[in-house]
Amino acid sequence: MEVAAIANLAVLSLLITAAASATTQYTNHTVGGNAGWFFNAATNSPSANYTKWAASQTFNLGDYLIFNTNGNQTVIQTYNGTVYQACSFQDAPDGDAIQYGGGTTAANSLTVPVPLTQEGSNFYFSDAYDGAQCQKGMAFEIQVNHGLGLPPSLNQPPPPPYASPPSPDSQTTPSTSTPSDQQQNFYNSAFSFTFSPLLLLFIFSAFALA
Repeated sequence: MEVAAIANLAVLSLLITAAASATTQYTNHTVGGNAGWFFNAATNSPSANYTKWAASQTFNLGDYLIFNTNGNQTVIQTYNGTVYQACSFQDAPDGDAIQYGGGTTAANSLTVPVPLTQEGSNFYFSDAYDGAQCQKGMAFEIQVNHGLGLPPSLNQPPPPPYASPPSPDSQTTPSTSTPSDQQQNFYNSAFSFTFSPLLLLFIFSAFALA
């Protein structure tokens, strides 16, 4: 009986450890697995079923999608289902779509890391050749869970709004008076006065009577 209880505790401990480890780390997901992110022009089809691949994964904030590809494909991310269905981001509202790489028609190998920074639906597609690759299945949707939340490296506040510097005309010219100039102005104002004719007559009369 005691042996069975100990065995049950051991199994429970392993399950708790496995569950904890599943939510205490971030994951890099290689899109398409070994097939990568490629479009086969000969068969006019993508190199993998990306919708099926995405369904086999669990995505959390802070994870990365790793696109192993080349310039013949593009990597477009959007949170807008309409943009995704259109297989084009040319008319997408500002901030609704981001092109991470590709689209250079060069065969050089590329590794494009894309961070997952927003919960909920995230859409990805290649709009190369006027969206033809996307229309042939080079696209997928994922659901991003909260998980551990964003790590500090991805959880930065947005930069402050841009403020244009003041124009030269609005800047005031500082005073160029030195301390000695200010002292001289003080003494001049304190001890200068005007001799009127009546005051001069009074002074001469006082001297004459003395």
